[in-house]
Amino acid sequence: MSETEWKVESPDNKGTQVEIPEILPLLPIRDIVIYPYMMLPLFVGRDVSIRAVEEALSRDRLIFLVSQKNSAEENPSPSDIHKVGTIASIMRMLKLADGRVKILVQGLAKGEVDTYLRERPFFEIKIRKVIEPTLPEVPIEVEALMRSAKEKIEQIVMVTDNISDPGVLADLVASNLRLKIEESQAILEVFDPIERLKKVNELLTRELELSTMQARIQNQAKEEMSKTQRDYFLREQLKQIQQELGEGDERAEELNELKKQLDKAKMPTEVKREADKQLRRLEQMHPESSEASLVRTYLDWLVDLPWSKKTKDNLNIKKAKQVLDEDLEYLAVNKLRRKIKGPILCFVGPPGVGKTSLGRSIARALGRNFVRVSLGGVRDEAEIRGHRRTYVGALPGRVIQGIKQAGSNNPVFMLDEIDKVGADFRGDPSAALLEVLDPEQNHAFSDHYLNLPFDLSNVLFICTANLLDPVPAALADRMEVIQLSGYTNEEKLEITRKFLIPRQFDDNGITPKYLEISNDALLRVIAEYTKEAGLRNLERELASICRKVARKVAEGKTELTRLTRANLHMFLGAPKFLPEAEQEHHEIGVATGLAWTSTGGEILYIEASLSRGRGNLTLTGQLGDVMKESAQAAVSYARAHAKKLGIEEDFYQKLDIHIHVPAGAIPKDGPSAGITMATALISALTRRPVRCDVAMTGEITLRGRVLPIGGLKEKSLAAFRAGMKTIVIPDRNEKDLDEIPKTLRRKLTWVSANNMSDVLKIALLDRERVAGRATRTVITKKKTVAAKRKAAAKSHRPLRKPHKERPIPIQP
Repeated sequence: MSETEWKVESPDNKGTQVEIPEILPLLPIRDIVIYPYMMLPLFVGRDVSIRAVEEALSRDRLIFLVSQKNSAEENPSPSDIHKVGTIASIMRMLKLADGRVKILVQGLAKGEVDTYLRERPFFEIKIRKVIEPTLPEVPIEVEALMRSAKEKIEQIVMVTDNISDPGVLADLVASNLRLKIEESQAILEVFDPIERLKKVNELLTRELELSTMQARIQNQAKEEMSKTQRDYFLREQLKQIQQELGEGDERAEELNELKKQLDKAKMPTEVKREADKQLRRLEQMHPESSEASLVRTYLDWLVDLPWSKKTKDNLNIKKAKQVLDEDLEYLAVNKLRRKIKGPILCFVGPPGVGKTSLGRSIARALGRNFVRVSLGGVRDEAEIRGHRRTYVGALPGRVIQGIKQAGSNNPVFMLDEIDKVGADFRGDPSAALLEVLDPEQNHAFSDHYLNLPFDLSNVLFICTANLLDPVPAALADRMEVIQLSGYTNEEKLEITRKFLIPRQFDDNGITPKYLEISNDALLRVIAEYTKEAGLRNLERELASICRKVARKVAEGKTELTRLTRANLHMFLGAPKFLPEAEQEHHEIGVATGLAWTSTGGEILYIEASLSRGRGNLTLTGQLGDVMKESAQAAVSYARAHAKKLGIEEDFYQKLDIHIHVPAGAIPKDGPSAGITMATALISALTRRPVRCDVAMTGEITLRGRVLPIGGLKEKSLAAFRAGMKTIVIPDRNEKDLDEIPKTLRRKLTWVSANNMSDVLKIALLDRERVAGRATRTVITKKKTVAAKRKAAAKSHRPLRKPHKERPIPIQP
């Protein structure tokens, strides 16, 4: 037979042969490997596969079946298909209602892909003939191997005994084993029949071991069930025998001990009645049953809860003041009344300002136990109320677990990150907290696991949050909100000296004789290496410095290391936050605004520019909807008061207005930049410069009224860091000036404004006044410090010393 002639025995008509053509359509199949002489149905659904089947039926019903390397690939390429497959004959074909095709195929012979002739509209390939070595006479070792394989496979599936070809036997066995696709393909690609039979025999041995193990497990399960039933009857008989003999029952002693513990717990009457009921149920149950275990766990929880245990409050005001200098009102009222409903406090502030530490200090001042539960990411209502006892592994909620952990019914209970609570299909934990944090309801809080009322009115609940906005209004209404603002640089310096540096020295094993840090160096770390309202990143930077010094000490360098402003970069690298460039002269169309962020206050330079056009308003700088509306309100105010301001009344028809807020890559939003935008716009329209040492904040209305804002302390700190001298604020924010530190009040001037005209009087300069001074006040950045001092001396004005701590704007 020549290379191009290839004939195999017909599957349905023995004695005849089927000629295999050189070119065949290819059908990629998934999750199965087809072997010669194997018959099975296939469902074909892909368009390329259906066309391959139709092409095979139009020719001689022969098709090449080959497995995909990745069954998840919907549109395989030639690189995704194995090379070795099986030439099969399509016995039957049936078209289904859903568009798919069902075919019955029988494998004829192995083949190998030589070349892909085309890939669309179906795969067509050139076949390479696979020639397996033939054995003129089967050796005795192969005969023994075949007999072993037949005996093993007959334990799984019946096979005929008249198979004498080892290759055929190997294919038959492999097709009946539950193998992985990779293992089946590997067997198909072994062309030596003896090697293929050996490999199949190894897999067959493994499959028999698995089958044996599965049967053993099933038998053990049945025996275990029978043993459990037998043990139950034997225990019942033993129980009757012990009763007849009058011998002591250990279980009875255990139940008696449990009853004593229930009596000793001093539970409320309703709770004690339920506990006695559950104890009677436990006495009637088999000790090995799952129900008995659940009831016993439930009774243990009732015993361990502090129904009547409480700590004695420390009502010594003077002594508590030494530990805690805030929240003394609660102590005073408690001392007078001796019994009040537990207040619900909520500390709201940026990260790292000491909310959790303040809660611990309150507990220490009162002499109460402290429990902290983090609610960040909690989405299941059962985390608060507990699971019902019908569920396997049920437990009480975090509130009851915390009470048990405290060991008293009046601890300081901190619910941390209450603004991070979520909600999904399992319920809303915030709704469950409504009962916990309501003094009118929590005296009879019912946990699903206990299903009994527990008095939480003695608990001092303290919640913490970074922002109050995500907290539901009904929940926020139940709490006394205390705002904790960020620290000033001076406060950070003092805290660092008293607490952070000693703690880092202790943690890193160094002492003051190895490291000395100057105040200038600490202030630079605060200003240029951290940007936060709290102290966490500052402590991390200090820890990094201490670790580097500790390494030097461990290497034998015991001399003192002095950390100054000049050598700080050797320990922490280049500064991470560069200061905002300070305005050095008055400019037209540039006003300084103030913003508040989660990390403190920041300054914003708002720019307004005019150009000839048709009255278009352009807003840039990633402004939010509220800031865009403030800009539109500023334009409307300028149009309405154009005559009073000395502006052409039809300017909005002749000029295009562009308002920009750097930095453009940071999103910004909020209403407090309204008067700043209006000032910058009116400055551009009237050609009157804006004072560079004046910052402002406030919301504007169409009538020019200045509305109040929030975060005045943080904004004032930002203005001070930027070198501002005067701050324009709404007149209704004058009451907030009491929060400003005294050291800051002596260095800044606050001017209250009721309407926009008050703002313009302070912020804008006259054109004539500036024109005479322009040549003397403008100092280019390229000049040296000496040149600046010389220019300042000529103008008879003192040179303002640039401040060292000027942060760049971030997201408001």
